[in-house]
Amino acid sequence: MENLNNVIFYNIEQAIKTYRMYAQKQIKSHDLKITVDQWLVLKSLKENPKANQQELAETVFKDTASITRIIDLLVKSEFVEREINLNDRRKFDLMITSNGEKILAKTHVIVLENRKKALNGISENDIKILNETLQKITKNCKH
Repeated sequence: MENLNNVIFYNIEQAIKTYRMYAQKQIKSHDLKITVDQWLVLKSLKENPKANQQELAETVFKDTASITRIIDLLVKSEFVEREINLNDRRKFDLMITSNGEKILAKTHVIVLENRKKALNGISENDIKILNETLQKITKNCKH
């Protein structure tokens, strides 16, 4: 049996977890009251203002229960407003508030710095190849 350190999926998972922990630590060190997951949902909503909860869940790779909890926290933090959809009262429309826009802007600066640190010493070509490889893995597993 092969050593875990030689398994690409183990290394991908380790890199993701390590990066997320680092990113959250950096956000917290700047005294911003938002988690990486909350930021991802807020950023996804910014990019897709008409997205419903199911679409947001798919975009950030979360189940609907997790998205509901994250949105509840975003509403409580006054980063998002939730209103009943006029066409379907079973659904909600989500809107980013001015506080949400501010936290997105403040966090964006930190996110760029986090990426810069994580990608230090990795060439643009290596990043391109890695992106292409990861997209191929995703495609292989979807078919």
